[in-house]
Amino acid sequence: MTQPLHARGLGQIAADIARGDVTAEAFTASCIDRIRALEPEVQAWVWWDADRALDIARDADRRRAQAPSASDDPSDALTPGERGRLTGIPIGIKDLIDVAGMPSGMGSPIYADYWPKTSAGLVERLGRSGAYVLGKTVTTEFAFMVPSKTRNPWNTGHTPGGSSAGSAAAVACGMVPAAVGTQTNGSVIRPAAYCGVVGYKPGHGRIATDGVLPFSTTFDAPGVFARSVADAALLASWLTRRDGVIGHRVTPLRSGPRVLAVRSPVWERAEPAMRERFAADLERLRAAGATVVARELPSDFDDMLRIHRTIMLYEAAAAARAVRAVHREAISDFLNRALDEGEATSADTYQAALATRTRLIDALVAFIGDDFEVIATPPATGEAPAGLGATGDPAFCSPWSLLGVPAIVIPTGLGPRGLPLGLQLVAPPGASNTLLAVAAWCEARSSFTGMLAGDV
Repeated sequence: MTQPLHARGLGQIAADIARGDVTAEAFTASCIDRIRALEPEVQAWVWWDADRALDIARDADRRRAQAPSASDDPSDALTPGERGRLTGIPIGIKDLIDVAGMPSGMGSPIYADYWPKTSAGLVERLGRSGAYVLGKTVTTEFAFMVPSKTRNPWNTGHTPGGSSAGSAAAVACGMVPAAVGTQTNGSVIRPAAYCGVVGYKPGHGRIATDGVLPFSTTFDAPGVFARSVADAALLASWLTRRDGVIGHRVTPLRSGPRVLAVRSPVWERAEPAMRERFAADLERLRAAGATVVARELPSDFDDMLRIHRTIMLYEAAAAARAVRAVHREAISDFLNRALDEGEATSADTYQAALATRTRLIDALVAFIGDDFEVIATPPATGEAPAGLGATGDPAFCSPWSLLGVPAIVIPTGLGPRGLPLGLQLVAPPGASNTLLAVAAWCEARSSFTGMLAGDV
């Protein structure tokens, strides 16, 4: 049976449209139908406009039809370089990233009427690919940990994680083929793990943050959600600050990857199902030809969560100071307490934490060395927790956010409650393409098919 349009991945639909097998309008209409069918339950979106999206898609189709190969007038046509890109494909954008002509609510009533006049740099770069923003996906309040309205599409009685809740959920259930989020602590990796999609956070600074609400500038990092490693790489490649930093295509490995299996300093928080999944994933990789060596991080890394929290909340308090001076009562008690903690942190304590972070980055590079390519570790404590009163524990993401290294999660199976579990891979600074290649190799050896597998 034919796969419906909404279930097709980013690279696949880009190729289909480039060949003329599918129109951008038809694909956009399929995504809109999917949103209308599932949004009442999933609630992944803050704002979207079906008529606007269809107009953009029709225009892309019109320009494609008038390209030089089909028209004598190239002035109003796609350039040859645009062919086979992401022209006419809708993408979701987290609602703390500015998009001109759309609201940026930041997950807070304080910004309920804020409509930016200019777009974030990453949105401008997305436009160069030919893709367009379908709408704004739900974020938690100021990208912290107060739950949003979004539900996990696998089971709407469970959290989708945070803070990029809407982006992860929308991709998982086929509302869009890919979406953009941000991570300061665990806001890409954790919701991707909970929703059973690929979440990829390039190294800190690879994607520009101008036009993105700042929380902690040392850690804030845009990332992407897709339903395959190749699709995540494709989208991320268009968003990076310098062309070629991340390739449009993942280069296949010539042999099995060399992997360091690290339980991390918070292993005791992992649920039995997560521990079993992690062990099974490692054994599967070994059987497929990977070199997998289990090794614990040195004791110097034991205090990473405290160091991360110190830096994050000190910077968040500074970033929110002016807003809190006027709107403190409009901010949740939970976030206010965290920001108060940041205000109470001394500058000396903050500077000492930054210095420790620098030492730990160097120590991580030495720990991985030349004998290994990536670290494998759990992405979360387990399946998405039941209930909507919390977004889940980010502890398995915090160490890697602290160090600013590239990280990715691939779904690998289902837990006892029928919700996704995954494997997180981490690489040294500057090794984004190596990380993607290893992740694609591991993904190809996983039997996980995603929630759209039955949509045929």
